[in-house]
Amino acid sequence: MNRIDRKFAELREQQKPAFIPFLTIGDPDVRTSIDVIKELEKAGAAMVELGVPYSDPLADGPVIQRSSMRALKVNRITILDCISAAKQARSEGCELPFILFTYFNPVLQTGLDRIFSLLQESDISGLIIPDLPMEEDEEVRALAKKHGIHLIPLVAPTSRERVQKIASRASGFVYCVSSLGVTGTRTEFHSGVDEFLQTVKASTNLPIAIGFGISTPEQYARFAKTCDGIVVGSALVKKVEEALPLLTQDVTKSQGLLQINEFVRKLMGN
Repeated sequence: MNRIDRKFAELREQQKPAFIPFLTIGDPDVRTSIDVIKELEKAGAAMVELGVPYSDPLADGPVIQRSSMRALKVNRITILDCISAAKQARSEGCELPFILFTYFNPVLQTGLDRIFSLLQESDISGLIIPDLPMEEDEEVRALAKKHGIHLIPLVAPTSRERVQKIASRASGFVYCVSSLGVTGTRTEFHSGVDEFLQTVKASTNLPIAIGFGISTPEQYARFAKTCDGIVVGSALVKKVEEALPLLTQDVTKSQGLLQINEFVRKLMGN
């Protein structure tokens, strides 16, 4: 059984939502990203999205864009570095399911067959490609199925009549976008978000996770009542950004990691 399926089954029995943090790999460096992944596991994360830094990220807001630029400029991080980070974290005892979050161009440049072989080899359980439309995903979908990797779709409130089709073809879980526009912290969500979540739930037997903009314990608690998973990206990446002065010095790295741990626990209400 895929690690993602196992984790959702386990949490369903405990009647808890899956906390799914997003992390830009390579910001400030790959070694620190691995340390943060391990810290997220300690803090109670259920699985983690490994963000591949990209120069033209259509779905990402300013916080994640800045982290991508740092990772690209300073360390020239590639999709292969991100896959390698997952492999290293696993070799150091991390049990979290890994989900690679990347745009399609790095996948294409590396080669579809090669990417999927590497994902399987590195024990990465899921793949999210936000700029790959359903109408063009046949080859990727077939390879994902062959290698036992979930191709996880994003579905937005604007998807309307496409919701059922997207959800029915999903694998692993359905990633529901809470708001219109790019990622980033928010004080308000799309006015029809609850109705939208009900529509998605009615279209699939898979777990549903919500993301884009969740940044406070109150928002987390709100969606914990109705969703199987909660994705937190910009708020966590911002916390990493704030902790950079600590994370980039060996003598203070543990303090920076502790700040991230405390932020996650507080967000989850622990």
